[in-house]
Amino acid sequence: MIDRGVTDTDPIRYGIIGSGMMGVEHIRNINALPGGEVVAVSDPDEGSRSVAAKECDADAEVYADHRDLLESGVCDAVVVASPNHTHVDVLGDVLSADVHALVEKPLCTTVEDCERVIEQAAGSDRVLQMGLEYRYMPPVARLVDEVKAGTLGRVRMVAIREHRFPFLVKVNNWNRFTANTGGTLVEKCCHFFDLMNLVLDERPARVQASGAQDVNHLDEVYDGRTADMMDNAYVIVEYPSGARACLDLCMFAEATYNQEEVCVVGEAGKAEAFLPEGILRLGRRGEHWVGRVDTEVVDTSHVKFEGLHHGSSYLEHVDFLDSIRNGTEPPVTLDDGLWSVAVGVAAHRSIDEQRPVLLSEILSDATMNQGVMS
Repeated sequence: MIDRGVTDTDPIRYGIIGSGMMGVEHIRNINALPGGEVVAVSDPDEGSRSVAAKECDADAEVYADHRDLLESGVCDAVVVASPNHTHVDVLGDVLSADVHALVEKPLCTTVEDCERVIEQAAGSDRVLQMGLEYRYMPPVARLVDEVKAGTLGRVRMVAIREHRFPFLVKVNNWNRFTANTGGTLVEKCCHFFDLMNLVLDERPARVQASGAQDVNHLDEVYDGRTADMMDNAYVIVEYPSGARACLDLCMFAEATYNQEEVCVVGEAGKAEAFLPEGILRLGRRGEHWVGRVDTEVVDTSHVKFEGLHHGSSYLEHVDFLDSIRNGTEPPVTLDDGLWSVAVGVAAHRSIDEQRPVLLSEILSDATMNQGVMS
């Protein structure tokens, strides 16, 4: 086991728990990461195990059960990329195994399970990093840098648009059901709620949403159950300072130029990030005007593997590895994961009950009393 705070030039040995599409994506990113190597993979699905094993060195160990991987003792760190609804139990085992962990989003499918995991993790000296990689996408990271530098002044509004393709096919179609995913606004959109919280440096107070399943998966039935994943929504998130944020999601809009657009407006200016275009646009009041702002093609030379998410997964692994080696806190915490899930849960409740929902209705008193973001 590698102790935190001790610099070690030996490779960090990774295990992958859940070797579906995202598990394989993590293997490919670790393979491109100086100082990392995948030494073990686990997945109950034989096909997924086989595909993942081909991405690893020939001597990598392969398991059907993640508990066998953890008990093998061959890993310094694990990536949890199993289906959403398995996270709470898998993380219970991971936290008992005394390994570092990077957890794919969402942390869990319910707020109660997120809080349970965080309670179990209390006092751990391992690096426990949340995999909310959208904040690492280079144009988004540049936008956040401008916000933190004060370029825009006090931020008042955040608007995020994702117009994209439908959910992909996963093993046994687990991602077609809210019971397994937490719902679209948890499964897909926790990334965006995390960005809102990060940009505004606040915890949200109230959520109001409208959404439905109008186009996708309407005729899909598996084992007698009809797919129930929402495919479009508007979500408004309000913050104690009076700032507000809005998500515009459509999952039958792949006929588009940019899949994601992130817009932040402050008292002194406006910044926009566009993906996959890779552009940052920045306008400062008193200096720029409509149609005349600074446009920057964002540098990605520091990305050694682009993968499926514009290099963001690679960059989060760089931070994860640095935290392990240097004994520092991870930049994205399990607490960040909890709050991103909580906004999604509140949004689903808002849609179901046709009313605004307070975060205090969703979260425990202990969580609500934790205060502002660090």
